[in-house]
Amino acid sequence: MAELLNAKDMQDLLQVDRSTIYRMAESGRLPAIKIGKQWRFPVEQVEEWLGTKVTAAPQLPPAASSGQPSPTDPEGADKLAKLLPMDCVQQIQETYAELLGVMLVVTDLEGNPITEVSNSCNLFNVVSKVPGAIQKCIQSWHKLGSDMRLEPKFSRSHLGLLCTRGMIRVGSELKGMVVAGCVAPPDWPPSPADIQAIAAEFGVKPELIRAHIEETFYLSGEEKERVIAYIQRIANIVAHIVHERSILMGRLEAIAALTKL
Repeated sequence: MAELLNAKDMQDLLQVDRSTIYRMAESGRLPAIKIGKQWRFPVEQVEEWLGTKVTAAPQLPPAASSGQPSPTDPEGADKLAKLLPMDCVQQIQETYAELLGVMLVVTDLEGNPITEVSNSCNLFNVVSKVPGAIQKCIQSWHKLGSDMRLEPKFSRSHLGLLCTRGMIRVGSELKGMVVAGCVAPPDWPPSPADIQAIAAEFGVKPELIRAHIEETFYLSGEEKERVIAYIQRIANIVAHIVHERSILMGRLEAIAALTKL
């Protein structure tokens, strides 16, 4: 996971007051992301912005964090599902999933699905029917959301397949992700020992995994690069829809309030 600076780190680094840090972040003058109500500053981007190396303060474990939201806790943020016209987003998602030849799903930052999965491979379909198995996939998606690097990259899921994500960013606030998956890694299919480990991980019989191990998406290097190139663009489309819908809902609420006067 990429290192993050908090507002106090930036205050100490720049020798300005906390309110100045917030104003700079809000205006886009600082490389920053807002998760829930908390501003965070990716170290790599801050270093590039300053032209020098910086060090993030040690991160406290959750038990000692004094109740502050974790980087993936969207405390105070609107629920993404309420901001999306689901039929519209589902159609967009299904179209891109078929064009790119991957599975796509919109999730919140915790990895919980917001949309129905589009174009899933048969291996995923079979395994996800096992009680509790889908939660393993959600854990993999959650891990993607915990990585604050903005650029997409492929990583392995619990199932052993490759997945990546584009972040849904509205203004300076992260709202969720568009996750692409079911892509076979270069060493696929896995060895018998690895199949045993995957079966144990999901609590299924190895025979079930072996029977469907080839039923996934094999992409060339160029096709993988295409997915990487498009996944953030898809997330940007969803972010634009969220933004426009938020404005519309705000106007409707204002109109409703006026009619009560």
